[in-house]
Amino acid sequence: MEILERKSRTLQVSIKLVFVVVGMFGFGYLMVPIYNILCDITGLNGKTGIISTVQAGELVIDEDRWVNVEFTGTVNVSGPWDFKPGQDSIKVRPGKQYKISYTAKNLADREVVGQAVPSVAPRVASKYFSKTECFCFTSQVFEANEEKDMPVVFVVDPALPKSVDSLVLSYTFFDTGEK
Repeated sequence: MEILERKSRTLQVSIKLVFVVVGMFGFGYLMVPIYNILCDITGLNGKTGIISTVQAGELVIDEDRWVNVEFTGTVNVSGPWDFKPGQDSIKVRPGKQYKISYTAKNLADREVVGQAVPSVAPRVASKYFSKTECFCFTSQVFEANEEKDMPVVFVVDPALPKSVDSLVLSYTFFDTGEK
């Protein structure tokens, strides 16, 4: 009787542990989409918006306002790149689309794959800064010593609070480890 009781308890504990492992995996899997949704809603983490060219074209241009947009680029420690914006800043009219470029060069003597992660500061401005085209949407494959000019097309929403007259678009470029 004691052996059957012990086997029954062992089976119960094993089943509970399997549920814990499956639950932890599911929770970890769902964290990224939940985090992205929260960032989109709240503007946390400086994540920018993505809109279509049609949506951007429907915005009314605020002809009475200028916003200074500064550009920066950094490379993650593991990345073998030279990465920088084509220009330091521009003045933009909210509601109008603009195109700028970043340049990246693979300094390694092998193929590498990179990905850029954007951020906008101040945080409140991130909800009003949207891209219609960006190299950050996909991973970038670089041959050994290859250099690329990578465009970004963006628009600042005219609903940007009047207290914000300057913002910074920053990208961090990192090695994805893909081959």
